[in-house]
Amino acid sequence: MSQTRRLAAILAADVAGYSRLMGTDEEGTHETLKAHLAELVDPKIVEHRGRIVKNTGDGFLAEFPSVVDAVRCAVEIQRGMPDREPEVPKERRIRFRIGINLGDVIVEEHDIFGDGVNVAARIEGLAEPGGICVSRVVRDQVRDRLDYAFEDRGDQSVKNIARPVRVYALLVEALSAPQTARVPTIFPRLGWRGAVVALAVAAMIVTTAIAWWVWSAPWATSVPTAAVTGAGAISFAPPPVAPRLSIVVLPFNNLSNDPDQQYFADGITEDLTTDLSRIPDMLVISRNSAFTYKDNPVNAKRIGRELGVRYALEGSVQRSGEQVRVNAQLIDAENDAHLWGGRFDRTMDDLLVLQDEITSRIAKDLGVALISREAARPSERPDTLDYILQGRAALINALMKPPSRDNYVEAAELFEHALALDPQSVEAKSGLAVVLSIRVINGMAGSKATDLVRADSLADEVLAALPRSAPIHAVKGTVLRAQHRCEQAIAEFETALASDRNLVFALYGLALCKLLTGSIDEMIPLAEQAIRVSPRDPSIGWWYFWIGTVHLLKSRIEEAVVWFEKGRSVMPGVANFHARLAAAYALSGEEERAAAELTEARRLNGDIYSSLARVETGGDWGVPKVRALFEATYFAGLRKAGMPEE
Repeated sequence: MSQTRRLAAILAADVAGYSRLMGTDEEGTHETLKAHLAELVDPKIVEHRGRIVKNTGDGFLAEFPSVVDAVRCAVEIQRGMPDREPEVPKERRIRFRIGINLGDVIVEEHDIFGDGVNVAARIEGLAEPGGICVSRVVRDQVRDRLDYAFEDRGDQSVKNIARPVRVYALLVEALSAPQTARVPTIFPRLGWRGAVVALAVAAMIVTTAIAWWVWSAPWATSVPTAAVTGAGAISFAPPPVAPRLSIVVLPFNNLSNDPDQQYFADGITEDLTTDLSRIPDMLVISRNSAFTYKDNPVNAKRIGRELGVRYALEGSVQRSGEQVRVNAQLIDAENDAHLWGGRFDRTMDDLLVLQDEITSRIAKDLGVALISREAARPSERPDTLDYILQGRAALINALMKPPSRDNYVEAAELFEHALALDPQSVEAKSGLAVVLSIRVINGMAGSKATDLVRADSLADEVLAALPRSAPIHAVKGTVLRAQHRCEQAIAEFETALASDRNLVFALYGLALCKLLTGSIDEMIPLAEQAIRVSPRDPSIGWWYFWIGTVHLLKSRIEEAVVWFEKGRSVMPGVANFHARLAAAYALSGEEERAAAELTEARRLNGDIYSSLARVETGGDWGVPKVRALFEATYFAGLRKAGMPEE
């Protein structure tokens, strides 16, 4: 028997109290259930691009290529059930319990198998009659795409599943939407079909009248032009100037020989749309609009005009055996120029991790590329967003170059300009808070106390405005780290990562705080995760720096040297790398190389690296046990390299 594997959203449902209902009225229950399946359940599953895998006597099993479609279908089924048996006493009514999971399944002609199916079946049993329970991966996939509230039911131990399953229940409010409106009384004899035709005719008359009014009005030259499509609908063209950060993620092409792999290409497209939407001030065209261009030749300039965006992202997915290749390229919709491209080769070990990693990497690289490009656009009269984008670009520039007061002053001034134009701008406040905190951490502040008071105030303001925002919690964590309050900072960074586990800014802050509070072994996995997510990050040299530092503190000198040399090759003008290498070389007995690196560190920053006393007072060495490790390795290495005490 032929079989294949694929990622699928699995919906398992059964009838609550089925045995009791059958015992009371066997034939009636059976016929009623068949009617519900034929008239409501089956059409809804087809409508949402799913398929019934099998009926199970007291329920059914279905699969969907999209977890969003699966949840929508489940909600609509549960909404449609209450009014199907209005004359039947409540205790005799059929009520489904539904469980939804997302997982890799083995597909056969008339069935699907695997842990993903088993989990869906188990959590279905935890749902209340008329209710829906989902796994954590389902909740994570849909919470930014569907406006449904979930209740955390905690970790549940379920039969035949080795690990506890985190379960979430859709709150009853999501399932009790208003029912379908009645036929308007102005059409008492037309019935539904006549009413629909009459309403359609009325809509065409109204839209035509509005269009005529707009076109003939005195201000017609100042409004967007319009066109009438073949269906009679009026489509208004977008404004002539597209928003600065605006993009459409075009449907990724499936280049695999297997058409069943289309779900993976569509999943990449959907996840990228969601991830790019998290970039502040980014306008991302919805999935539904983007998918209207599916299977059509890409004409970026035309698409840009039609959708009113500056950029288009296109790509392809190709699978060969267990290997997957994803290509993506960013196109300037104004001139059809290719601005950025990326290729990602991976194995199909874990589809969910693979999809998450690829989309996060693309989104991170694009975020940096778009912000840098938009910040460089000339503007005769800069507005708030101009200054914010320039401030972000200046901060990235400050982190890539040797520490300089001027670089941080420039970034801070740009955010101050933005605040002068819009005192309530959350992005300007959070950007300024980060700049002030980082320049304190890097010893570039004119007045540490002043910067920290201002940064703390700004962080509290934005956190009050957006208490659930992952980046804002990361901002607050950065301020706390600058205040040497790493334990509190860890809580903020972990809160941010609970909402967005690939937020590199939060990973960086959490890794450093773990090191400084003594949880040294936890730092390298966090750094490796950040590198996987953002391998082209402009400040990736600092990740190499801190991984090398952990190896140094653990007296793994050879490994430390490798990482410090990688960091130095990325950021040769930063004195810190040369100083760390000087210590590592000295501890490994390479005295000449140690002396050369120490000389270079002093040339780049003679203020700090003139003596060991200056080094000690210029850094944060963490809790006493961590400071003792620095003393035994880094400080000892600097002494051997020839650095004087005073």
